[in-house]
Amino acid sequence: MRKIFTKTGYRIQGIIDFTYPPFRKFISPQLYRYGICGGANVVFDWVLYFFVYNFVIQYRDIDLRIVTLSPHIATLILIFPVITFSGFLLQKYVTFTASNRRGSIQLARYLMIVLINLLINYAGLKVFVDGFAFYPTPSKMIITLITVVCSYIGQKKFTFKTSSTSPNEISDNEKR
Repeated sequence: MRKIFTKTGYRIQGIIDFTYPPFRKFISPQLYRYGICGGANVVFDWVLYFFVYNFVIQYRDIDLRIVTLSPHIATLILIFPVITFSGFLLQKYVTFTASNRRGSIQLARYLMIVLINLLINYAGLKVFVDGFAFYPTPSKMIITLITVVCSYIGQKKFTFKTSSTSPNEISDNEKR
């Protein structure tokens, strides 16, 4: 499966890099890839949110007997795993390919950043939809812009950070 992800990631990266030259003077290739991959995942998030909210949840509260979820929060919970998985794959195999950390460590760190973003999304939806009575989909779009900045910094500096030594060198040093 990893070979499929790697090969697909290289193909996507090739397409993105083909469109990069006009932006070379303004941003790094990594930031450009992040913008394209993140933008594609955000659009996927918005479309999926709209579809689930309007056609699956159909504006109804979801009664779980313990708690009742408002339709916009239920939708957020339903789409969360799909968007998280697609975002991780794009970041690992297209944007931050130089990171030599183990995939399980990257995934754990990615999930930490994503959970922080989930809390921002939850709080933001509560404020915008419940507090200010804004429409759920545009509210989600506004909140997404905030989480994009948090996510990029977290992914670059924490999740997919490249170390100066390879995993084999670390193991050799630990043996000594």
